[in-house]
Amino acid sequence: MTLSLALPALQANRPRIAIIGAGPGGLAAAMLLAAQGARVTLHERDSVVGGRSRTLTTGQGYRFDLGPTFFLYPRILSEIFSACGASLEQEVELLRLDPQYRLVFEGATSIDATPDLARMEAEIARLAPGDARGLRPFIAENRRKLAAFRPALERAFDSPADFLTPGMLKSLLLLRPHRSVDQDLARYFKDPRIRLAFSFQSKYLGMSPFRCPSLFTILSFLEYEHGVFHPRGGCGSIATAMAQVAARLGVDIRLDEAVERIAFAGRRAIGVEVGGRRHAADAVVVNADFAHAMPRLIPDALRRQWPDRRIARARYSCSTFMLYLGIEGDLPGLAHHTVLLAEDYRRNIRQIETGEAPDMPSLYLHHPGASDATMAPPGHSSLYLLVPVPNLRDAEARGFDWAAEAPRFRRLALDRLKALGLPDLEGRIRYERMVTPREWRDEYAVGFGATFNLSHDLGQMLCFRPRNRFDGVEGVYLVGGGTHPGSGLPVIYEGARISAGLLARDLGLGEVPQGTGFAGAAPALNAAE
Repeated sequence: MTLSLALPALQANRPRIAIIGAGPGGLAAAMLLAAQGARVTLHERDSVVGGRSRTLTTGQGYRFDLGPTFFLYPRILSEIFSACGASLEQEVELLRLDPQYRLVFEGATSIDATPDLARMEAEIARLAPGDARGLRPFIAENRRKLAAFRPALERAFDSPADFLTPGMLKSLLLLRPHRSVDQDLARYFKDPRIRLAFSFQSKYLGMSPFRCPSLFTILSFLEYEHGVFHPRGGCGSIATAMAQVAARLGVDIRLDEAVERIAFAGRRAIGVEVGGRRHAADAVVVNADFAHAMPRLIPDALRRQWPDRRIARARYSCSTFMLYLGIEGDLPGLAHHTVLLAEDYRRNIRQIETGEAPDMPSLYLHHPGASDATMAPPGHSSLYLLVPVPNLRDAEARGFDWAAEAPRFRRLALDRLKALGLPDLEGRIRYERMVTPREWRDEYAVGFGATFNLSHDLGQMLCFRPRNRFDGVEGVYLVGGGTHPGSGLPVIYEGARISAGLLARDLGLGEVPQGTGFAGAAPALNAAE
């Protein structure tokens, strides 16, 4: 009798957490907070979980990743699963790819990027014999660089004073914040094509390697040191597994439920409003796109550090033009991941930065059927074509109208596939969906269509990024690419762990397990078949 009476009382005393958005950050936060005993309700505006990491499915049996198409550094998410009494390796089959991707230098040759350093040296030597000797020193230094910057990736930053710790000051010499990625790579690789092979990854942040801070050479390092993985069934299978673990922990996942605003008593968040009804909460976690959601969720007067005018003039990443194509027939010889680097790459980047749609764009092609037969019906192939383009704010400033220009750009994108030896796809297309920056904004609620969120320049990193414990109000926490540490799935998971840890301490839930984060080796997983 005593136990039965006590249980409801115990449940009633558990803090109530409302999470807005079931993207990777929202799902990770939900798992961690529920595992700490909180009552968590996850509100998702769409009918599926995953946000931009969902998998699109069609009636014909084609499957496409909507956004991210591969998985880097599984250790962080594996630790989050472990902290919640689950196993990532048992919930999701991750295939390690080798080669990781094929880089095609237009008008020249290609490289099959491999984590086998001896083979990669041979690949580099085919293009630039003298640069092959720079590979191992590059890997060794970036191992040290990641170790030096690791504390910054795994902790919250509340003010510029946080830079003044001895560890941060010591790391600046190694991080060389005054250099770009390309400038830093020039210390190892003289051939600009080889530098591109280790710097195009800055596109993961929506940035140019000629402007992106040199810290981010760690992106390519992570690929070679820890691997590139394909989740069988697409990246959405990871979000599905996270939702299943969250539900087992008691998280109330509510789909097709858009949050209209956060309710406040003074400056303290007291809940969320959905369909005109208030749902009480002791804290609110925001996983929605920062630029799109914040002006809608929180009154301007409460956002002292990030009012509407600052959000409007902030610097944003590029956008992407997408084609999701169901193709009749197989595509033998086409790699799982292929990157076409335009012959005049600098001009291509310059056009995007100045708001001009590129006339000879670089592109990325995802052919998951090279490793995973579940992504298309038998005898067919799923292709995902991505072209980096300006975000809407920059493009519209030049008078570019996607409603009028989309058909022409589609034709250009398909014609560019000829450089990859795919000249005859048009007649084999059995399913097609196009997503332009307008659809990113209007259908997927991405501010300015900037698919990689706020730019990651030095003025918008660490404490200069929207903070994990949101400034100016109480009880609001951020997760996702719009807060510290930034974009990219492993970084978003780490950010969710940071924000969940802050919230748990603030509400007396105890310490969220932090794991080893970016330290050590990634867990051993399956090789691609």
